[in-house]
Amino acid sequence: MNFWRAVLALAALYNLVIGGGNMAAAEPGSQMQITGLLVACFGIVYAICAYDIARFRPVLWAGVIGKAGVIAMLAPQVASGALPAATGWILTGDALFTLSFLLILLWGKGEGRA
Repeated sequence: MNFWRAVLALAALYNLVIGGGNMAAAEPGSQMQITGLLVACFGIVYAICAYDIARFRPVLWAGVIGKAGVIAMLAPQVASGALPAATGWILTGDALFTLSFLLILLWGKGEGRA
């Protein structure tokens, strides 16, 4: 497995764990549970991208926009103390994956399937 496939596989696992955790911990039908479901679904997208980077590379733009948007919306709340400090660690992971996705999009080598 090459480096970028490993990064995308890790992003998939990261999203599946965080999304699944939110779904399990939240009230049924709550906004937190719905958000968890969407986060987990992005994990599936990253797994598909890891399988065939060359084919699915453009889909990573959704990840860049989604993760950057979440960071922009939640970072001020973490900084003000309105959200738990643990959320800051999640946002840090999101920032690292956003940077990785940009590197794959802009300078990737076009790796095919695993």
